[in-house]
Amino acid sequence: MAQSSFGNGDFLLFMFEFFLFVIWFWLLIMIFSDLFRDHETSGWAKALWTILVIVLPFLGILLYLIVRGRGMTDRALKQQQAMKQQMDAQIRAAVGTGGSPADQIAQAKSLLDTGAITQAEFEVLKSKALSS
Repeated sequence: MAQSSFGNGDFLLFMFEFFLFVIWFWLLIMIFSDLFRDHETSGWAKALWTILVIVLPFLGILLYLIVRGRGMTDRALKQQQAMKQQMDAQIRAAVGTGGSPADQIAQAKSLLDTGAITQAEFEVLKSKALSS
C-alpha cells in the first residue's frame, strides 16, 4: 500500500503532515509548561492564554512565541538552577559532608563505633576530612 501511494506523493505528504503534527504538539507542551511555570503571571492572564491557544491554536502559539518567547528561556534556566540547588542540598544532606573536619571525623568515628564501617573505611574518611 505504501509503495503504491509513494509514487504520487501521498506517503511523503503524510510524513510531512505527521512531522508538523509532532512539532505542533511539542510546541503546545512547551507553551503550557512555560505558562504554568511563570509565577509572575496572574491567573487571569494564564486563563486567557490557555483559551487563546486552545480556541485558535496556530495563531495562539505564534502570538505566545512573539509576545512571551524571550522570557521562556529565562524561566527555564531559573527552574533548572532551582532544581540543581535542591538536588545539591539533598546530596549534601545524604552524604553528610559539611562542617569542620573535626565534625566529619566525629561522624566517621560514630559510624565506626556502631559497626557501620570498618577501620579501613574510617581511615579513608579521616584522611579525606583532613585533606579538605
